[in-house]
Amino acid sequence: MTTIGFIGSGNIGGTLAKLFAAQGQDVVVSNSRGPETLADLVSEIGGRACAATSEEAAKAGEVVVVSVPFLAVDQVPVAPLAGKVVIDTNNYYFERDGHVAEIDAGQTTPSEVLQAHLSQSQVVKLFNAIPADHLATKGVPAGTAGRRALPMAGDDAAAKAKVAALVDGIGYDVVDVGPLSEGWRFDRDQPAYGAEVDAAGLTELLAQAKRVSA
Repeated sequence: MTTIGFIGSGNIGGTLAKLFAAQGQDVVVSNSRGPETLADLVSEIGGRACAATSEEAAKAGEVVVVSVPFLAVDQVPVAPLAGKVVIDTNNYYFERDGHVAEIDAGQTTPSEVLQAHLSQSQVVKLFNAIPADHLATKGVPAGTAGRRALPMAGDDAAAKAKVAALVDGIGYDVVDVGPLSEGWRFDRDQPAYGAEVDAAGLTELLAQAKRVSA
């Protein structure tokens, strides 16, 4: 089994921690307020979970989920994540995060910003295009007709394969969009964002994406 660390344990991070623990993975959760504030979440998850600082969660995880607001990505610890697969669930909302000129102009993407910060890690963009309540309830066994698919992007094929296997375990197919530079195709306001469709339907929606300036 895999130990999965969480930097950020809110709606998406907390939901994923529950789902992965239910599949037998050990989870180490953290947030910006300290381990003591995560007692209820750890209690709800049960014996496969513990709370830690962000640094400790980054060190403990073989795979680490980063689920913090985009404006906080520069606070993600770098050294303990070197050589590790990092799942980026974040979205860039300029109304909340402030404008980033390079993203607004289409010169980079939110996950590429995190990858630049974590230059020795393998970042995979995933889980940004599904609401937490859907993530918790819509997963079904592999082979189920109409199984929901989630879009994924990343620059490292082995990292994406590892993440796809974890996603399959919690009840979802994935559609590989390609490198992180193509991750804009399932950002907010794009057809694939939040779409409740199978792999074929998601592939069609991803192809309809159009890049627009904020």
